[in-house]
Amino acid sequence: MRYHNITKDDMLNGEGLRTVLWLAGCDHHCPECQNPVTWDENGGLPFDEAAKEELFGYLQRPYMTGITFSGGDPLFYRNRQGVAELMAEIRERFPEKTIWLYTGYTWEEVCDLPYLSMVDVMVDGRFVAALKDNSLHWKGSSNQRVIDVKKTLKSGNVVLYGETETV
Repeated sequence: MRYHNITKDDMLNGEGLRTVLWLAGCDHHCPECQNPVTWDENGGLPFDEAAKEELFGYLQRPYMTGITFSGGDPLFYRNRQGVAELMAEIRERFPEKTIWLYTGYTWEEVCDLPYLSMVDVMVDGRFVAALKDNSLHWKGSSNQRVIDVKKTLKSGNVVLYGETETV
């Protein structure tokens, strides 16, 4: 797994104060993507023990709400195993922290991935420039959904974050 950056004290990519891991690799290549430098699966740096310790150092801060996986795409095929292993370690070491995940895949395309049960909130769907709306909370275009993963898995239907209705 490769990454481009670890952002600490982020307030834009999920609820609360977050640490964001920006992964390398994306095959969606959405026109007008905010982060096309992350598309290259060989870009960035190897996610090694030093990077993990940096990430965990930020997560151990008591005021940190959780981690957001972004990119690139955390669910890019070459990222999946590394992301699953890292999520499991985060859940074990920091059970009180929330996990958010941004992906260009839709829920329906990836809902069978077993490690998604460790995710609290998933923002799904490709960015569509024609549907861009800067007033949207936590997403860039209106086709994307902010999904409460725990409620969705429990109900069997997509439940949007902060809502009780299914879509």
